[in-house]
Amino acid sequence: MQTSSVSPEELLASLAEAAQGLLFPSESDHPLRPFRSRGDASSPTALLTAEGLSAELPVEVTTVGELFAPMLDLEENADEAALAEAARYRRLVDLLERHLTDIRVYRVGRVAIDVYVVGRHPSGAWLGLVTKVVET
Repeated sequence: MQTSSVSPEELLASLAEAAQGLLFPSESDHPLRPFRSRGDASSPTALLTAEGLSAELPVEVTTVGELFAPMLDLEENADEAALAEAARYRRLVDLLERHLTDIRVYRVGRVAIDVYVVGRHPSGAWLGLVTKVVET
């Protein structure tokens, strides 16, 4: 739910700050980076077209909750470092949910998968985060 009207640039800067030093876990950990789509990202086809990617690439659509669940749903006996990292991921999700609507997650490709977490900013721009996961 949107509650403020920060500019796209301000939101991207806030996302960059919140993601600083976080690595998205997979077989090869990669950073989360701010992302602004070159065009419409309202569907897998629109994202592939906007980003100049092959229409033949497989795209899996998921949710922010499913994507970040492993980082947010911790064991009862999680140590302070794990709890602190989970709080940082929660801040990222909160930023996305507070400033964007129509949030979706696209996993593009096989093995080395580009993950786009995008939503619509009040300006009409599609913004969010991008990272890579490796799954063999």
